[in-house]
Amino acid sequence: MIAAIPLLLVPFALYNLAMTGLLGAGGTAALDGEIMALSMLSGATWTMNLGDLLIVVALALLFVEILKATRTSSKTLMDHLLSMLLFIGFLVEFLLVPQAATQIFFILMLIAFIDVIAGFSISMRAAGRDVSIGL
Repeated sequence: MIAAIPLLLVPFALYNLAMTGLLGAGGTAALDGEIMALSMLSGATWTMNLGDLLIVVALALLFVEILKATRTSSKTLMDHLLSMLLFIGFLVEFLLVPQAATQIFFILMLIAFIDVIAGFSISMRAAGRDVSIGL
């Protein structure tokens, strides 16, 4: 049952912690805090803030979720159902909570949507290969 829990719940929870101010800097402003700056060979400075890191983590977790969708087991349907509920949670929060109406949250919601669509698509494809018709 633990394997069916969508991993994209982690960025969702972290964003909500930032929104409530538990990550410091008074709400979502904490996501704008610079965590790394690198000098490039071109002379420019590349910076990464906490919101960017949250998106990178979500993309890495999306990869793992897509790998989870390739398995065919009884837990697969529950995994897809929970991923759909998580996306609905993202959507409702995006539409109703003013602090969630940011580009970072929108991209996280889009990643959750891709997880739902990819999960169902991959599972249907894998299920089609499992069906054998004997003549």
